[in-house]
Amino acid sequence: MEFGSSFGRCFKAAKPHLLISTSSKNTNIITLSSRNQRVSFRVSAVSYKEFAESALEETRKRVLLEPSPLQERYSSMTGHDGKTQLQILALKFPKIRLLRSMAIENETMQVFDFAGFMKPEYDTPIFCANFFTSANMNIVVLDLNPLHQLTDHTNYRDKYYKNIMSIYHKYAEIFPWGGKLTGESIKFFSPLVMWTRFSSSQEKHNALFSAFLEYYQVWLEMTIQVKEEMEPSQVRANREAQHKYLTWRAQKDPGHALLRKLLGEAKAKALLREFLFNGVDELGTKTFIDYFPEYETEGGTVSDKRSIIGKSFETRPWDSNGQFIG
Repeated sequence: MEFGSSFGRCFKAAKPHLLISTSSKNTNIITLSSRNQRVSFRVSAVSYKEFAESALEETRKRVLLEPSPLQERYSSMTGHDGKTQLQILALKFPKIRLLRSMAIENETMQVFDFAGFMKPEYDTPIFCANFFTSANMNIVVLDLNPLHQLTDHTNYRDKYYKNIMSIYHKYAEIFPWGGKLTGESIKFFSPLVMWTRFSSSQEKHNALFSAFLEYYQVWLEMTIQVKEEMEPSQVRANREAQHKYLTWRAQKDPGHALLRKLLGEAKAKALLREFLFNGVDELGTKTFIDYFPEYETEGGTVSDKRSIIGKSFETRPWDSNGQFIG
């Protein structure tokens, strides 16, 4: 079964939300000048709350959402500074074991981390949206992360990505490739990945909202159409593939340093393993070194290096059809 590019046209186009407002009274303001106008942007005016709310609104139109047990445990947290708020949302529905969102807000930055993880009986990709906004820069990763590595599973690539590449091309010009990605991390991305950096503007944030919602709508349709896997060996393969993904993310996620600064090491580690990458302690018993032995140090610990093989991709490593060209 293939998922077609028509999915993007099945939904009414989202109206861009005004995510940037102007002010001249706040110190955390960026002032941008152009030939004809002078516009001020403040970080605190960027709200990713609307992104999560819109995704949940789309979901409720199609399925019945239920609170995850994680919601009560991680509903809201405050950083050590007493000002930074971490807003947490955790839900589930029959095919999805966890649909979760984390938003971090203070006067100088906004962080948005939204993801969806399927139950092992389904092989649908993992929805992944990681956005960071500061006074000078926005860093964005938006993707349907493949459950199975695409270079080894061409049938999986054809099933889920072959006919929806138009979604990536729709936003490729406004959101160009953002720079180096390591050879290790690229394995967890699909040819749909939007990896980009940009300075704040109303146009860019409106486009980002539209891209986020369109990617999410396509992913949601995948979760609805996918059939339950009845072959035990394939269910085991799906479970291990998701566990490998979670193990990598929990160990190497670049947000760990920020969470450590805000919450301290113990709470940051618990948030990573129990909430953001929930399942790393439940879906399997293999360790990071079991999956990625090249990262083992002489002392038997995990190397802090981001890359061991030393290869990185400064330009997009897929062609226009989604074929990996390295």
